[in-house]
Amino acid sequence: MEYLLLIIGFVLLIKGADFFVDGSSSLARFLKIPSVIIGLTIVAMGTSAPEASVSINAALAGNNDIAVSNVIGSNIFNGLVVIGICAFISTFKTNKDILKRDMPVNILITLILCIMIADGKLSRIEGFLLLAGMFFYILNMIHTALKKRNECSEEQTIPLYKALIFIIGGLAAVILGGNLVVNNASQIAVSFGVSQNFIGLTIVAIGTSLPELVTSIVATRKGDSALALGNAIGSNIFNILFILGISAVISPLHILSESLIDCIILLISGILLFIFAFTKKSMSRIEGIICVLAYVGYTAYLFIR
Repeated sequence: MEYLLLIIGFVLLIKGADFFVDGSSSLARFLKIPSVIIGLTIVAMGTSAPEASVSINAALAGNNDIAVSNVIGSNIFNGLVVIGICAFISTFKTNKDILKRDMPVNILITLILCIMIADGKLSRIEGFLLLAGMFFYILNMIHTALKKRNECSEEQTIPLYKALIFIIGGLAAVILGGNLVVNNASQIAVSFGVSQNFIGLTIVAIGTSLPELVTSIVATRKGDSALALGNAIGSNIFNILFILGISAVISPLHILSESLIDCIILLISGILLFIFAFTKKSMSRIEGIICVLAYVGYTAYLFIR
């Protein structure tokens, strides 16, 4: 039964992402704003819903380790695997706004997070500071969207009401599919004798990032690399500023030393991604393969640890 539900979960993920991307792209055209802005905000927040659910519920239950490791693990996956696979599928030009603004912001807030958790905790005050950062980031996105309205194509493939239905229905299918995959993959792993710790660090983190992965792949195949890249980078920013921020406000988080190491690895992966994106202002297939192999190496490290 677990295998059947796992397959159903993947089908929901793929078809849901298909509708979600179509609806989001049409909404961007209707609002006359770049699709990258939609990717960095609506799509990024929507696909981060599983991470938000897992980490916030963990914080409410006092399971601090899960709240932190889920976000850090998901962000490493987003940066190395999501963007890596998209680059492998199709070499794409790096959106100049993401390169100049969002990638540096992603590196900066990851560095700030490393500094915050270096003392072994993430306090309520630090949580409020992260939430304040999210507030200002969203304000900046709104300002940018309003400033660039006239630069966008007026072409619209589907009516607004249908675009909204596609977004809501597609996102619901993506989230449900992601939950089915995580839950049933975990049960299958347990049946093979894999430890709960390893499952938490890999399957749960990867599973909650499946919406970002599938949505970005679908966007790349439809030729909307700006939305794909915006989704991955925007999700990472949202995960740190909002999810960890709100989790720390709910319940101050005690950080394991392993989580600090993982955060440093996340910072290194963010810098590596920026270097790849900055050189030639594009991401090549070879760079995509390097990113994926780097994640395989990280997973091997987790297994040994």
